[in-house]
Amino acid sequence: MKYQPQTPPGTTDRLDPQPDHGESSYQGSGKLTDRIALITGGDSGIGRAVAIAYAREGADVLISYLDEHNDARETAHWVEQAGRRAVLVPGDIQEASHCRSLIDRTIAEFGRLDILVNNAAYQMAQSSLEDVSDEEWSRTMRTNLDAMFYLSKAALPHLKRGASILNTTSVNSSIAPPFLVAYSATKAGIANFTASLGQLVAERGIRVNCVAPGPIWTPLIPATMQREQVESFGAQVPMKRPGQPAEVAPVFVFLASDAASYVTGARYEVTGGVPML
Repeated sequence: MKYQPQTPPGTTDRLDPQPDHGESSYQGSGKLTDRIALITGGDSGIGRAVAIAYAREGADVLISYLDEHNDARETAHWVEQAGRRAVLVPGDIQEASHCRSLIDRTIAEFGRLDILVNNAAYQMAQSSLEDVSDEEWSRTMRTNLDAMFYLSKAALPHLKRGASILNTTSVNSSIAPPFLVAYSATKAGIANFTASLGQLVAERGIRVNCVAPGPIWTPLIPATMQREQVESFGAQVPMKRPGQPAEVAPVFVFLASDAASYVTGARYEVTGGVPML
């Protein structure tokens, strides 16, 4: 990948090459017919790919995003092209009140919630711990961990048997690079939160799982990584390339579907061959 710096969180239209979200390739087969999903970070990257896949599987989608309005409208276009409804809600999930309002908005718009996808994340590569400011540490924790807690807690009273909570963790939950201290800590926390909550709500018929991507080409990469990290992005995995968002979305479909009815508290790896222990 060539170096192409952006301001966080980054936008899709400036990426070169453009990522594949499954726009031309994903074909649904009714796995999520008439279900309602809330996806944070649904404007771009993995979130957009999941929104497209869910729509083509028959789900309506509320797309939560920070302020990337053009990206969000593009995602909504693909959802609507699949014949499903998209509701766009900007705002900062660092705030507990906004997280609760996302659940309330979903219920108001659709009448229920079947799938919560906690996908939005923040990271920033730093060469030393001293370079991680208090504000950056707090932003990473609040975006990646706190929001997941606020949203999951607010969603649970509305989730019926068969519903799912899906969280985006990372290969970094097990293999932590030195330049992503804060981010790696949150991704390990997400994996453990998933395992604990999956056990806690299993008797209620609600499943909780997480997906652990490896290097996936999204706007977050050039917006948060240094030149050498962008230029070598993906080269370190056995497949010798970064993954595409479209290669992650099918796992989110499986875990939200009835095919995964006996799967909860699990972490599914999409890492290009990097083993996670």
